[in-house]
Amino acid sequence: QVRLVESGGGLVQPGGSLRLSCAASGRTFSDYPVAWFRQAPGKEREFVAAGSWSGSDRRYADFVKGRFTLSRDSAKNTVYLQMNSLKPEDTAAYYCAFGRVYLSNLPEDYDSWGQGTQVTVSS
Repeated sequence: QVRLVESGGGLVQPGGSLRLSCAASGRTFSDYPVAWFRQAPGKEREFVAAGSWSGSDRRYADFVKGRFTLSRDSAKNTVYLQMNSLKPEDTAAYYCAFGRVYLSNLPEDYDSWGQGTQVTVSS
């Protein structure tokens, strides 16, 4: 079973940056579909970014293109989400997930989830 632990959230001013981390443990992660989702209070969970553990292909939601970057460090079993030019509407709990479908933007295609890390963008 995969265990995922997110970190790196916090309070940041509009225009600022944060880097979220997702540390994975419990199994071998070669070529595993990975993704970031987010959920704001009162809203459904929405797709942010997806990629594969070992590949370079990426898929991003339109609202984060050019601002967010998904990357990973295989040696550390960690996936990152670099978030730049943050906006108040980016405020949400951010979750990483490992799944079964390559580059999927659907939560149901992901089996393992972390506990989430809160990102608040406010002046």
